[in-house]
Amino acid sequence: MSYLLSEHPEPARAPHPPHPVWTSPVPKSPVGGIVAVVGVAVLLLVLLVVFGYLTAALGPGAVVVGFLAALLPLAVVLAAVAWIDRWEPEPRLALLFAFLWGAAASVAIALLVDLGVQVTAILTTGQSADAVFGATVQAPIVEETAKALGLLILFFAAHKHFSGPVDGLVYAIVIAAGFAFTENIQYFGLALSEGGAEEFGLTFFMRAVMSPFAHATFTAITGIALGLAARRHAGFSALGYALVGLVGAILLHALWNGATFLVTSFESYASYFVLVQVPIFVALILMTVLVRRHEIRLTRARLSEYAAAGWFTPTEVEMLATWPGRRQARAWAKTLPGNRGEAMKDFTRDATRLAMTRQRMITGRNELVHRRTEDELLTAVAAARQRLVGR
Repeated sequence: MSYLLSEHPEPARAPHPPHPVWTSPVPKSPVGGIVAVVGVAVLLLVLLVVFGYLTAALGPGAVVVGFLAALLPLAVVLAAVAWIDRWEPEPRLALLFAFLWGAAASVAIALLVDLGVQVTAILTTGQSADAVFGATVQAPIVEETAKALGLLILFFAAHKHFSGPVDGLVYAIVIAAGFAFTENIQYFGLALSEGGAEEFGLTFFMRAVMSPFAHATFTAITGIALGLAARRHAGFSALGYALVGLVGAILLHALWNGATFLVTSFESYASYFVLVQVPIFVALILMTVLVRRHEIRLTRARLSEYAAAGWFTPTEVEMLATWPGRRQARAWAKTLPGNRGEAMKDFTRDATRLAMTRQRMITGRNELVHRRTEDELLTAVAAARQRLVGR
């Protein structure tokens, strides 16, 4: 098998003005990377504070058990993220920021707001705030808004990597996974310290087995809405998209939490889960499949334009724009001297990012920034090809 990687003419012409294939270099700026690292460092500090609070409230033993138990649903959700994010993987630093925002900042915001509500209720009524109100109104609004703030930060700060619904979905699920991870530590630790092994087992079953994707399902609505905003060249008008998605996320969250006060037995809860939550989850899966297929079609369309300019062969476009082509290409690269599977992985990844960058240029989002990114990716693609063919 050969993908003709060495048979490339020099790029001869640019396709489709006024959105040409740029070839002049644009200077890089290290500021974005520095800001991202600082942001991650700040979130790590916030996470330590949150864990310190949980340890003081529940005790170190309960927190350790809760931490270990919370790893299982976290692993399940992150495995789903890896499946969704296979076509155009998001940068690890951005994913780390998303997780820490959910696990630290979102939880801290929710805790601070709850503290404020409780203090206000005690000062005005002499008693704690109503539990039903807290679960069905306060928690959905505060928690989903806190998670949406993280999505908005990524939308504007990491705009190079936030180009469509799949990106929004991935970042939303990672933020939600972080939030659920810390929240599960709290719930599991509280159940163990107050109810013993039996209460802990029931709580673990309800949260880790029955509903590991609950928060992911809620926040995914906001993420997909922002992804649609990115696809439609929405600058600050993306706030409108985010608000529409946020309302949907809040309603789903309120529906979920409200069920705990409406059902009276495990049987009725199981019926509610099957009749209401399962269809919502299935709809989210179908939506994920559809937006991923759309991303694949965009990859083919944009790389075909680069092929018309001489940057790729038609065979390479077919290889890069289909799952079977990618699998066969990886297998072929591993048979080359020195096992060049990593080079093929880099070639595939950078070519896909190149296609998505061109899509963003066509929509007009930050064209100068994406021109710089395009130049970097064209260089990276050429370098990966050279490694593959041994030159």
